[in-house]
Amino acid sequence: MDVITIGDGMIAMCPVKKGPIIFSDTFERKIGGAELNVAIGCSRLGLKSGWISRLGNDDFGKYILKTVRGEDVDISEVKLVDEYPTSVYFREVLSDGSSRSFYYREKSPTSTMNCEELNEEYFKNAKVLHITGVFPSINKNNQKVILEAVKLAKKFNLIVSFDPNIRLKMWTREEAKSFIEKLLPNVDILLIGDEEIETLLGETTIEDAIKTFHNYGIEKVVVKKGAKGAIGSDGKNIYDVEAIKPKALVDTVGAGDGFAAGFLTALLKGEILENCVRFANAVGSLVVGVEGDNEGLPYYDDVLVHLGKSKKVER
Repeated sequence: MDVITIGDGMIAMCPVKKGPIIFSDTFERKIGGAELNVAIGCSRLGLKSGWISRLGNDDFGKYILKTVRGEDVDISEVKLVDEYPTSVYFREVLSDGSSRSFYYREKSPTSTMNCEELNEEYFKNAKVLHITGVFPSINKNNQKVILEAVKLAKKFNLIVSFDPNIRLKMWTREEAKSFIEKLLPNVDILLIGDEEIETLLGETTIEDAIKTFHNYGIEKVVVKKGAKGAIGSDGKNIYDVEAIKPKALVDTVGAGDGFAAGFLTALLKGEILENCVRFANAVGSLVVGVEGDNEGLPYYDDVLVHLGKSKKVER
């Protein structure tokens, strides 16, 4: 594998019409999950990606498994478990593209995972472990699994990529900060949203935050600024890369996951940091033009077209 991820998968119930969820009567079944989205995004961009997870041994779990397999993501480390229903969440999408999520994942199948089940060979033959703050926010058990996964990644010299993806519906500010501080010394690439900096460091400037993160030993720090682009730093050089205007702003969900997939793809293709951030910006701007968690994740040639480096791809 080029990139392996570890996280839950969910059924996403997406409203057919935009507006407050209290007035939404019809929903369309899709799939979602932050780490799962990154695995799909990397696969579409040409990387070999793998996903480690647990799903309920029910029709929803089987549907997710079938869909992910169809995206050419390796699912050999995904298991279906009995008596734990596949998690579901409902989305509210407003006319400006903003959204809210309502989770039903209390008895998550991922709570059945244990550290001993992590396959060392799977880590040994990979290049990057990408993790987010979503998986450890689900329950305490997942926090232990993540720490063990990072330990294995370090043992086999994988690059550890981390997107805090802090969701305060899932855990408190204090819980998120406490756990993430344990992770940061083992992180090689930090992909953080500008609004998440205050949660972890308190009031500070982006420049000072970048210095603080480098002091943890993090080699590459990338601060995502949404429509304002992103800043990348390797400790020596800082690149403030402008956003790429999206063709349309339909749905912002999944843009950060697309950004991560784009960044890792460019990195593994040997691009310099500035170009990695620019490529990631392009992927994110394509994702927001399509409704759904991962439906807008582009193929590599589509990104080149968006960057003006290639002619339009005919499909």
